[in-house]
Amino acid sequence: MKRVRVHQHVNPLAKFYRELPVRPVELADSFENPDQMIHIDIGCGRGRLLLKSAEQDKSRNFLGLEIRKPLVDEANQIAKERGHSNLHYVFCNAPLDFNKVMSNIPSERIELVTIQFPDPWFKKRHRKRRMVDENLARAIREKLPKTARLFFQTDVEEVFKDFSETLMNAGFSMDPVESSILDFKTEREISVEERNLAVYRAIFG
Repeated sequence: MKRVRVHQHVNPLAKFYRELPVRPVELADSFENPDQMIHIDIGCGRGRLLLKSAEQDKSRNFLGLEIRKPLVDEANQIAKERGHSNLHYVFCNAPLDFNKVMSNIPSERIELVTIQFPDPWFKKRHRKRRMVDENLARAIREKLPKTARLFFQTDVEEVFKDFSETLMNAGFSMDPVESSILDFKTEREISVEERNLAVYRAIFG
């Protein structure tokens, strides 16, 4: 399949993305075995990490949330072509749509949530566009069972500090870690490590 080209930056506050016609995920429609535990990757991009994870581990379901529709369509097509019935991607604006998208998923099914290398939106006037805000932090905290974990990583220290503070204000505890807890790496993570740049990581629960 030809690689889809999309804009790297998407303004989540634009009217189009604030009014997306999203629907709740129905596990029975999305996965062959809806009773399996779920790993949710928010801002999954092209979804390649989940693709590799789904190939390796058939005992879990993998759900990717992404704001760029062409990437979602491409990822779902690849998953279908490869016969991965434990993998599904959803087009949504996570800070606004997380509650609705997740409303029909039992909390006890969620095992892990990951947010990896989100757009830092460096300019001060653009920081309100950052994906991880108070709304998303509260929504995740309310949905996650006590047994689930949230894993976050970024190569921008400011984003890490801001994210950590936002999550802890929402009731999470934080455990910094030196290495990823995942079996595979995102394209961004590989690029950062090849340039010997720092990566800031933590597990929240």
